[in-house]
Amino acid sequence: MIRWILITVLTIGLIGVGIWGYQEHREKNAILIQAENTYQRSFHELSYHMDLLNDKIGTALAMNSRQTLSPQLVEIWRITSDALSDVGQLPLSLLPFNKTEEFLSDIGDFTYKAAVRDLEKEPLSDKETKTLETLYKQSGDITKELRQVQHVVLDNNLRWMDVQLALASDEAQSDNTIIDGLKTVEKKVEGFPESNLNAAPTGKSSEEHKYKFLTGDKISKQDALKRSKNLFNVTNQDNLKITESGKGADIPIYSISYRNGDKNAYMDMAKQGGKPISLMVDRPVGEQKISLNEGMKKAQEHLKKYNFDNMKLFQSSQYDNIGVYSFLYNDDGVRVYSDTVQVKVGLDNGDILGFTAREYYMNHMERDIPEPEITENEATKKVNPDVKINEKHLAVIDNDVGEEVLTYEFLGVLGNETYRIFINAMDGKEEKVEKLGGTELKYAGNF
Repeated sequence: MIRWILITVLTIGLIGVGIWGYQEHREKNAILIQAENTYQRSFHELSYHMDLLNDKIGTALAMNSRQTLSPQLVEIWRITSDALSDVGQLPLSLLPFNKTEEFLSDIGDFTYKAAVRDLEKEPLSDKETKTLETLYKQSGDITKELRQVQHVVLDNNLRWMDVQLALASDEAQSDNTIIDGLKTVEKKVEGFPESNLNAAPTGKSSEEHKYKFLTGDKISKQDALKRSKNLFNVTNQDNLKITESGKGADIPIYSISYRNGDKNAYMDMAKQGGKPISLMVDRPVGEQKISLNEGMKKAQEHLKKYNFDNMKLFQSSQYDNIGVYSFLYNDDGVRVYSDTVQVKVGLDNGDILGFTAREYYMNHMERDIPEPEITENEATKKVNPDVKINEKHLAVIDNDVGEEVLTYEFLGVLGNETYRIFINAMDGKEEKVEKLGGTELKYAGNF
C-alpha cells in the first residue's frame, strides 16, 4: 500500500516538474522570440533610416531656397537620431561599432548647427556644401553595405540571437555572416577621413574644447599620492592605490582609490599641475549636525584651499544628510556658466564627499567680455510679460551652437513654475528658457 502511495506521489511530482519545465521552456522561448523580433526590427529600421538619410542629404544638396533648406537639415538631424536609437537596440555591446555611431552623431551635429542659424544672413559656405557632398557619398557607402547585410539576413533567414551568442562567446566566430557584415560597415566608416567635419558651421571644435586651464609642472606618482592623502583626509598611504590613464584619455591623469572598512574613495588627478579633477567619497553619513548654509561655507573653504578664485554659489540642494553646491565663476559681476564646480558636503561632520571641476578646467580662460548693446530694461521687455521676474543677472552661456554669448539672465515665476530666461545682451534674441524643477533647490541671488 505504502509502495503504491510513493509511486503515486513520485508520479505526481514528475508530472508537476514536467509541467513546470514546459512552462519555463515556453516562457524562455517567448522571451527569445521577443528579443529576436526587437533585434530584427531595429536592424531593418536602421537600414531604412540610413537609406532615408542618404536621400535627404542628396535632396538638401539640390535645394536652392534657404526657407526649405533649414527644415530639411532639421529632418536630417532627426533621422540621424532615429538611426542612433536603432543602433542602441542591437546586441552590439561586445562588437566595436563606435565609429559608425560617431559618424551618425557628427552628421547630426553638423546639420543641427547649420539649421538653427539664420541661413538668410549666413548661408552655407562652399566648404560646408562640400562637406555635405562628402557626407552624401559616405552615407551612401554605408547604406550599400547595410543593404548587403540585410539581403543576406533575409535570404538565409539568419537570427540575431545567434549574433548575441556569438558575441558573448570567447571563441572566434569567423563564419557569422551578420557579424562579418557589420564589421565591414565599421571598417568602411574607419576609412573615412578624420577631417570629415572640419567645416562644421559654428561652435567650438574638439581642439578648442580640450582642458584649457591645467597649468604647472607634471607631478610624479609619489607626489600624487601625497596630495591624495590630504584630499582623502587619511594619515598614511597603506590603503591607497594609483593607476595612470591610458593613451585614449582626454587628459593624462592619475586615478587614485582608497579603501578602508566602510570608507571608499576615488579621485582623478591631472598629471599637469596635480589638479584634482574629480573626487568621490563613499561612507555612511550620520545624523545631520550642521545646516545647509554651514555646509556651503565648508565647500567654499575647500575651493579657496585649491585656488578656485571668484567662485560664487549658484545653487544648493540637500539630499538626505548631504549638501550639494554648485558654484559659477564670477567674471567682474558676470556669471560664466561653463566655468562651474560642484561640491558635496556631509552635513554630519562637514567633510567633503564629492567634487568635480571638469567643466571648469575644460573651459576657464581669460575672457574679453563686451559691454551689452541693449539695456537691462530693453531686455526685460523681451521676456513674456506674464512672468514675474525675481532676479536679474548678466551671464555668459553657451548657445545652441556652442558659442559663448553674453546674456541678461532673468529668474521668474509663471503660474506655479519657476523659469530661467536668457536674453542676448547684444541683439535681444531669446537664447534659452529653462524650467526649474524641485523645491529643494535654493538659489543664491547676491552676486
